[in-house]
Amino acid sequence: MQLNIQHTVLERFLRYVKIDTQSDPESKTIPSTEKQKDLGKVLVEELLQMGITDAHLDEYGYVYATIPANTDKKVPVICFCSHMDTSPDSSGKDVKPLIHKNYNGSDIILPDDSNIIIKKSEHPDLQDQIGNDIITASGTTLLGADNKAGLAEIMDAANYLITHPEIKHGIIKILFTPDEEIGRGVDKADMKKLGAEFAYTIDGEKRGTIEDETFSADGVMLTIHGVSAHPGFAKGKMESAIKAAGEILAKLPKDYLSPESTSGKEGFVHPVTVNGTIEETKIKFIIRDFTDEKLKEHEEILHDIVKNVMKAYPNSTFSFEVTEQYRNMKKVLDQHPQVVDYALEAIQRAGLQPIRNSIRGGTDGSRLSFMGLPTPNIFAGEHAFHSKYEWVSVQDMEKAVETMIHLAMIWEERS
Repeated sequence: MQLNIQHTVLERFLRYVKIDTQSDPESKTIPSTEKQKDLGKVLVEELLQMGITDAHLDEYGYVYATIPANTDKKVPVICFCSHMDTSPDSSGKDVKPLIHKNYNGSDIILPDDSNIIIKKSEHPDLQDQIGNDIITASGTTLLGADNKAGLAEIMDAANYLITHPEIKHGIIKILFTPDEEIGRGVDKADMKKLGAEFAYTIDGEKRGTIEDETFSADGVMLTIHGVSAHPGFAKGKMESAIKAAGEILAKLPKDYLSPESTSGKEGFVHPVTVNGTIEETKIKFIIRDFTDEKLKEHEEILHDIVKNVMKAYPNSTFSFEVTEQYRNMKKVLDQHPQVVDYALEAIQRAGLQPIRNSIRGGTDGSRLSFMGLPTPNIFAGEHAFHSKYEWVSVQDMEKAVETMIHLAMIWEERS
């Protein structure tokens, strides 16, 4: 079926990226920043204007809404999900989105900082965008396509479904989450209220892509307890936790098991923060791989490094605390093959060649899947996320909208 959509996705996206929603990993509140609710309120108001009467923002910054069914068939309830926050890695304040119409294949120099150049040699997906309209920021901030492209796409798809009752579908739930970028995106998601059976995060990169596999992830907090002494009288007494930490970091593998030297299905051990004094130093690590068994192997390698270094510090001690963060959603999705199969068909119906991929990271879908809601990830068109080089094309966003509409139709047809 050919869809004739008068898209609203571009106008929505340009509105949303101007609202600063950066999350804060140091914050203890939920959401981590109140400004995320500023966007949540806008989204709720727009959903209400569409006629989606139950749209609301809860105290934790989650937006819930329901597109009612318009079919007599009993169709599984599906959900479309995106996150409202942007990464702490780059400023999301005062974003100035720019549209580079009819992209000609050259490097894109951003006007507010001429040192920020989106080079075609470093962004090979630009070669597929000749003639399309590319959106970037101006050079001093990230764009926020991760994941405001997904938000705008879901909103455009919802608008089309509401205004085109001839498109038959079951109940469709909408969930917009805060704090995904800091790993807390579904901490307070009310699964009972959501009431969905299957879901899709709209948070992927290259058009046509569906991702049904993520890293499994653990965190390790290494705490080294040294021995402090006055530096003028420290001989034979001081054991510096800072120096021990430095030796441990120096012994980490460099040509394997690190983010800088791995790709594909290779995992890594990655120190992300170091804080300390002579008496106590903490190193926070993230451990990533696609299998739980490999995670344990990587943790044992790190533990052995720590134990061997600490032999030179006989009066010092350490603790090595492992925390589970999320698991590879493929374990769950393989039990529900129709979730991915329908998405592959929807991508084809939208005129694209489906690309099935694995994510060297995680999404809200990783945790949702293990909370009983199988949730693969569909492309949103975002590229170079978490940086000032971020870009998205208007045409890719429109294809994501079409994919969601076809997906709603397929679930109804197959029921």
